[in-house]
Amino acid sequence: MAERQMSPAQKQAVEHKDGPMMVLAGPGSGKTLVITRRTEYLVEQCGINPARILVITFTRAAAEEMKERFLAALHEDHTAVSFGTFHAVFFKILKYAYNYTSANIISEEDRQIMFREIIASMNLELEDEKEFIEGVSSEISLVKGERLEPEHYYSLNCADSTFQSIYKEYNARLERAGKIDFDDMLLLCYELLCERPDILKLWQQKYTYILIDEFQDINRVQYDIIRMLALPENNLFIVGDDDQSIYRFRGAKPEIMLNFEKDYPKAKRVLLDRNYRSTGQIVKMAGRVVANNKRRFDKNIRAVRQEGDPVILKEFTALSDQNLEVVKEIRRYHDQGIPYRDMAVLFRTNLQPRALLEKLMEFNIPFRMKDAVPNLYDHWIAGNLKAYMKIAMGDRDRNLFLQIANRPKRYLARDSFADPIVSLDKLRAWYADKDWMQERIDKLQYDLELLKTTNPYAAVNYIRRGIGYDEYLQEYAEYRRMKPDELFDTINELAESTRECRTYEEWFQQMENYRQELAEQARKRNFKDYDGVSLATMHSSKGLEFRIVFIVDANEGITPHHKAAMEEELEEERRMFYVAMTRAKDRLHIYWSKERYNKVLTASRFVGELLLDKAAIVPGAAVRHVKYGPGRVLQVRGGKVSIQFDGQPIPRTLDLEFCMTERLLTAE
Repeated sequence: MAERQMSPAQKQAVEHKDGPMMVLAGPGSGKTLVITRRTEYLVEQCGINPARILVITFTRAAAEEMKERFLAALHEDHTAVSFGTFHAVFFKILKYAYNYTSANIISEEDRQIMFREIIASMNLELEDEKEFIEGVSSEISLVKGERLEPEHYYSLNCADSTFQSIYKEYNARLERAGKIDFDDMLLLCYELLCERPDILKLWQQKYTYILIDEFQDINRVQYDIIRMLALPENNLFIVGDDDQSIYRFRGAKPEIMLNFEKDYPKAKRVLLDRNYRSTGQIVKMAGRVVANNKRRFDKNIRAVRQEGDPVILKEFTALSDQNLEVVKEIRRYHDQGIPYRDMAVLFRTNLQPRALLEKLMEFNIPFRMKDAVPNLYDHWIAGNLKAYMKIAMGDRDRNLFLQIANRPKRYLARDSFADPIVSLDKLRAWYADKDWMQERIDKLQYDLELLKTTNPYAAVNYIRRGIGYDEYLQEYAEYRRMKPDELFDTINELAESTRECRTYEEWFQQMENYRQELAEQARKRNFKDYDGVSLATMHSSKGLEFRIVFIVDANEGITPHHKAAMEEELEEERRMFYVAMTRAKDRLHIYWSKERYNKVLTASRFVGELLLDKAAIVPGAAVRHVKYGPGRVLQVRGGKVSIQFDGQPIPRTLDLEFCMTERLLTAE
């Protein structure tokens, strides 16, 4: 074993033998090296039977990578060490107990069909069936993962009684079909080991050393099973970073790692405090942000590399200016010899990048998307807007009218559209005895006539405010227990996409071009040698690294997301920003704009946290203000910086360190 390659902390972790240990592994600290080397140490130096060692991680790819690295380091064939995901390990236990096979696991396709059938049988009025199913499916996973009773769960997607009905019917159908889902694997395994101490003992004797990667992402039922399996020796070696726990929506509980030493008072702790990935400036600035979280282990992460260039913080007047700057910088770096594949643009949600993608297409910059970015133009709101426009252009197809008839509410019955081609005169005849309905049809005709003569951007604004579509979105959000902002974000983005289009046909063609490009990018996504800029959400960027990283839309309400209200949610948003920052190896750009969708925005509170100790301004500037977060203003006066909260000055003055010569902050 080449110990000279390891830091003292890594060596301490690798050479730990018996009892529990928690390894806090910051970004770029070599945690995979520690896990594989410790496994090697147990086998070669401690004489542990490799069949008694279990290494668990969260993805199949990570498990396979660890296995390959472990086997490559050994002189003998020790394939008896078990490497696998939680689900693979727990299913193996179920397989031996119940003779399960892969045929017992419901496929994702069959699962979706099952949900659609349940929803259809309940006659739910849904515009966004796919999103609804994704939401309810995640909630069912959460309920199972936490072993909650559905009667005690408050649904975020629908009425509690509706959620309970879906939950019960879904499980009943699984049982009738003789199927289990991935969450059932965990629950059934937990119940088996609780009810059968004899079976539990067999597996405890099988695995006497357990190593777990990415421990910060563990959920309650996974942890409870692992605790049982680790008894009685408790040779539990956990590796993770509480500062990188960003999957609460999947059931991850960072507090499990935070409380590990309470569950195991004799546990040893080691901090892998050297970052081998990023420059000193990036490590320092990222640490400054995450240090504002209250529930975390204190860490002093140091960069092995030199200080490097300062983190570039830049404010723009408008979103279009930000996107143009990203494109220009990517081209500049590429001209310097940096391959596109070494650059990434990271964003908070997969709704954000539409305008940037179109700008990259315009400048012929190749890109690849880590996520399967949903096509904004496939959203049901886009379908409604297109239906209004097509009808205004003269299309009288019944299906188009059914899309918009009661959006907003006009109380037009489905039966009134009997013919495949709709005639408004026939529609009036249907309601001949109802004067108030005649008025509604007249108003619809007036609206369609007006839409016939306008451009797409004006049309969207008229549909929203003149016809009342925004009120419909508000009502639908209440019905679905959604924040209306989610729907308004979508329609705002759609409105923005029409700005440069003079005709409906031009907008429809833009949609088609975008669809074709997304399909092409999906095809290229798995090409390893494809040289394209990576575009990814903060969530999906975890585990990746790039020479150059751009974090865009660093605005309050975007990051942290407007849905984050509780302190624990805001702390997870801050961890997400930290993860995004620490993907960068050499250069990190953080951009935000002062305006989006004609709304004034402020910089993210995370930007403010970066600026509290350093202000990136031109030396000698007289007075500058930067708004960030809710009610906060950073005020720069000469060589001093003061902070205001809700208009009241905070008694704190800091010396400025002029770390950049670029003019990055604009005066108000």
